[in-house]
Amino acid sequence: MSGRSHVGPPCCDSRVHKVVVGALVRDGRVLLGYRSSNKRAYPNVWDLPGGLMEAGESELDALARELDEELGVQIATTSASHLCRLTAGPADEPALLSAWLVRGWQGTPANVAPQEHDDIGWFGLEELPPLAHVPVRTALVQAVQSGRG
Repeated sequence: MSGRSHVGPPCCDSRVHKVVVGALVRDGRVLLGYRSSNKRAYPNVWDLPGGLMEAGESELDALARELDEELGVQIATTSASHLCRLTAGPADEPALLSAWLVRGWQGTPANVAPQEHDDIGWFGLEELPPLAHVPVRTALVQAVQSGRG
């Protein structure tokens, strides 16, 4: 660091990667992907599918693109509700992660990006494994329990 302090939220820092993830939820069950061992961030864990936002994309546009690329589904963005936002990762390479709950989509989810996930699976809340980020799991469980999912 140059000795200068940076003021403002992390989202204003050009070093911050913006990431969106989505929880497809149906009948109280959540779709997760098992992150490939070759992933730099959080390998070998069950987590919500998603990825980096591209320049000029809104969060929902990025979420729709990522879930199409990874699962082969077209989400109904009007069915998406925001779960939480947090800063994650190392200080020298932080990420602003935004998690969404998605109740409506077209297509049958499939692992169409095997370089991203070794497997995908549906989980009920009682069998939900630990996710990469505890606040995301907490917000997801609360949303599904409250009937949002």
